[in-house]
This record gives sequence, C-alpha cells and structure tokens, in this order.
Amino acid sequence: MFELIYPGLLAGILLSFSTGPLGSFIIWRRISSFGDTLSHSSILGLAISILFEIDSFYTVLFFMIFLAIVLAWIEKLLSVSLETILSIISHSSLSLGMIFISLMSTSRHIDLGNYLFGDLLIVTVFDLFIIALGSLIVLTILFFRWNSILLLTINEELAQIDGVNIFYARLTLMLTTALSISIAIKFVGVLLTTSLLIIPPATAQLFSDSPEKMIFFSILISIISVTGGMFLSFFYNTPTSPSIVFFSSCIYFLSNIKKIM
Repeated sequence: MFELIYPGLLAGILLSFSTGPLGSFIIWRRISSFGDTLSHSSILGLAISILFEIDSFYTVLFFMIFLAIVLAWIEKLLSVSLETILSIISHSSLSLGMIFISLMSTSRHIDLGNYLFGDLLIVTVFDLFIIALGSLIVLTILFFRWNSILLLTINEELAQIDGVNIFYARLTLMLTTALSISIAIKFVGVLLTTSLLIIPPATAQLFSDSPEKMIFFSILISIISVTGGMFLSFFYNTPTSPSIVFFSSCIYFLSNIKKIM
C-alpha cells in the first residue's frame, strides 16, 4: 500500500518546503489574490503550449515568470492598488485561456481534469527531482534575501530608509512564488494550488509569535495536511488533491476552535 502513495507523498512534502514560507509572506503582505492570479493565468499558458505544441510545464513556468515581472513593474508604475490589478489580470487571463482552449478543442481532444485538480499519484522520479530542485531554489533565495523581503513585508517605508531596493525585493518574492506555483500546479492543480499556499500558513499564524516560527509551523502543517489527505484519499477512494485541501481546512477550523476555547 505504502509503495503506491510514497512518490506522491514525497512530492507533497517537498512542495511544502516552498509553499509554506512563500504562503507566509503572501499572508503577511495580504496579497492572497496574487496566488490566484498566477494559478488562473496558467490556463492561458496551457493554451499557448497546446497551440504551439510545446511542453506545458515549461510554457507555464516561463509564462508565469513573465507575468510576475509584468506585475512587479505595473505595481511600481501605476497608482492603482495591486488587488485591483490582480483581479483584472486573473479574470482576463482565465477567460482568454478558456476561449483559446474551447476553440482548439474542436480539432483535438483536450482533457483539463488533471490540470485543474492535479494528481499526485502520477509522480515520476524525474518529477521528484524537479520539485526538489524548485523547492531548493526557493529556500536558497529566501535564505539570502530574508532580511530585505521581511523588512519589505513589515514596513515598506522603513525598508526603503534601510537601503532595501523595494522593487527587487518585491520582484524576488513574486518570482519565487511564480516558480513554486508553476511546479505545484502540475501535481495539485490550478484550482487547489492557492489553497496549499494559504491554508497551512493561516493555521500556523494562530500558534506563532515570530516570522521564523510561523514558517516552521507552515511547513509542518503543510506536511501533515499532505500526509493526512493522501491517506484519506487512499482509504476512501477520494480525489487526492481535494482530499489534501479538505484535510488542511479541517486542521485550520479545528485550530481556530481550540484557540477560542
């Protein structure tokens, strides 16, 4: 039994090491819609990959990196709030991607099921290598840019006074999030990736009194969610990724109840 779910379980655990810290920063900066924007926009990246018959993983990865750079410049140049920009781009990209896919589906068969909801049970050894490499890159960047990104998150004006390049610190956070989401989408799916980014850090926030503790608990809760969700999926024959998100949500609500009591 364990041999069947081991690759997917290991993939989920490796993803937790990047989604936990990045999700914490997303919650601190109150830009949870940024994850939604990248996830929804990946549908347009998928449509482009189908149109030009290019590997979808690399197309989505480069498309989201490009989008993260564009968003960072837009936030710098325009006076409109980031939330407004994210909402417009999210819905526009999703709509355009679905239009392209619907037009192409008349000439070829396109199955969006796995892409929307993911499937951790189809993980290969090469996939594990990509996930491990992606998580290592994210953790390395966060380690070396920790002070500047954290200071930006706490107080942007104070960070600027302290000599932090606001644009590059913001861009670093956006690019690492884009990398993490593009990797996670293949296995967790477009509709559930943001949940994996947000719910464990939101739970960890209830028990943390410092940024470092919150990131540690985010990773731990994410690993517990992945493990619990996969075993739930195996024993009750439910979809893997939704089971993980459901298990994570249960931990969040139970933690809130315990906190109140």
